[in-house]
Formats: sequence, C-alpha cells, structure tokens
Amino acid sequence: MKILKMSILVAASTFALSACNSESPVDTSANDTAMADGAATDADTANTTPAGDMAAPVTDAAGTQTIVALAQGNPDLSTLVSAVTAAGLAETLSGTGPFTVFAPTNAAFGKVDKATLDTLMKPESKAALGGILKYHVVAGNVKAADLAKLIKDGGGTATVKTLGGDLKASMDGTKVILTDAKGGKSTVTAADIAASNGVVHTIDTVVMPK
Repeated sequence: MKILKMSILVAASTFALSACNSESPVDTSANDTAMADGAATDADTANTTPAGDMAAPVTDAAGTQTIVALAQGNPDLSTLVSAVTAAGLAETLSGTGPFTVFAPTNAAFGKVDKATLDTLMKPESKAALGGILKYHVVAGNVKAADLAKLIKDGGGTATVKTLGGDLKASMDGTKVILTDAKGGKSTVTAADIAASNGVVHTIDTVVMPK
C-alpha cells in the first residue's frame, strides 16, 4: 500500500512532510514539487465532488489570507473558527506552515451530538477539542491531485498521518473519501482552497481519532 506519512511538530509550529512505500523508504525532500508535477493529469480525472453538491465556500484564489483568516471569511466554516479559537490553535494555524486542513463545514459539525459539541467547546475540554482538530491537520501543501495520485499508486488507498492519528484516503468515483480511526467516513466537498500558508479542503463529516 502506498503510504503518505505526515508529521507535525506543534511545539515549534513547524511541520515536515514524508511519504514512503510499504516495502522501501523513499526520499521525499522534494516531495511537494514532485507530486504537484506528477499528479496534474490525475487531478483532471480524480478530483473531489463537483461544486454543485454544496454551496461553494469563499475562496482566496491568490492565496493571500492565512487559513484562519480564510475560514473567518467563510460563513460555512464559522463553527470551525469557534472551535479553533476555543482550542487555542488559531495562532498555530496562522503561522508559516504550510499546512493542509480538512475543514469540517457547519453541516459537518451539525452531525455531532449537540451536548457533546457544547461540552467540547468549554474551557475544560480544550485538550480534547484540540486533539480532534489536530486530527484534521497535516503537513505541506497536499493538493487534491497529490492525494488522488497517491491513492492510485497505492492501489486504491493511501494512509495520511496526522498529529491525531492515521486517516485512510480512497476514491468513490470522483469523490475523495476519508476514513477515520473509528471507521467513520467523510467526503471532501470542495478542494484546493488556497491560503497563504497552505491549502484547505472542506469535508462533510468531522473525523474522529481513537
């Protein structure tokens, strides 16, 4: 299985991206560039859900805003912004990066039991909320084309390692599907939203670590 491993060093707010084959390690010092060049064709045929499946989020085509600023300008990500603020991660996600964020929409958070979500937003739940949100953050500029290529090269599955654990990525037709540690599935609904310090992909379900 082709595996994409991503690690995040939060204390220093720096991130390193690595990928390896299940049989032998691969040098990924130039991974971002290589994947971007090699996956351009795949992006045309193996992307995410069409924009018509949901209201398109506010985008910053020039990538001049940070991930946090971009989310703040998108009404459909207001719950995520509140959660990031409550977890104390706004400063980190406004840092240099680059970061890739699988961003749950308000509708995605709406699938979480209200009492549970209300509890997570409380100050005493800051660590637990932070753990969930970090499960949505990986390192580097991982575009939809990059992920699609890794899934194809891996025979239909790629493993994405986040601070909170592993996510399994696969394709369902033209849709990118993420499977979390508990077996829950989330669909990427809008991809490649450029920010000055990374990229955002919106998802329709909150993924949960162990």
